[in-house]
Amino acid sequence: MMKVKPVTIKNILYTTDLSDTSLHAFSYAASLANLYNASLIVLHVMGEFEYEQVKHELEGLIGADQWRELKQTHANEALESMSGKRRDNVLVQETLARFTESAIATGDRNRSATDEILVLFGHPADKVILETAENRNADLIVMGIHGHGRLKQLVGSTANKVLQKAVIPVLTVHLEKK
Repeated sequence: MMKVKPVTIKNILYTTDLSDTSLHAFSYAASLANLYNASLIVLHVMGEFEYEQVKHELEGLIGADQWRELKQTHANEALESMSGKRRDNVLVQETLARFTESAIATGDRNRSATDEILVLFGHPADKVILETAENRNADLIVMGIHGHGRLKQLVGSTANKVLQKAVIPVLTVHLEKK
């Protein structure tokens, strides 16, 4: 007879590409972190020149007014990040922090929104995600997954690669049907 082993989750790695799907997955990550009283680590992996592509998504996360305020506050850091002189991308980190705080404020999580927010540069993203999971002793990876038909299945997505290579459980979340 098979015995059910108790599951212990102390560290959850939530990865985001700033898409609607990954933002929907955040509610699962936050709920599980609350349920298990686990640490929640937010990770966004950026390519070298991805900033221009994601700045519109960042503005969408927190609203135009807060985005302008953040840009003013971190104008020099953003310039240095975009030029490659600075690698920590404070602007993206703070935007993700504000997003997670506001998302938690509307939910029932009774502790801080996240324990750590990481914006890392690297390629391929799946490798950075798996290395971060190992370095942060993650017990679970939570990420959104896009269903883009047969082409996406043939080429493979970041989520599919993480699913194939991860040595810990991975929860993939599809965008909620409307």
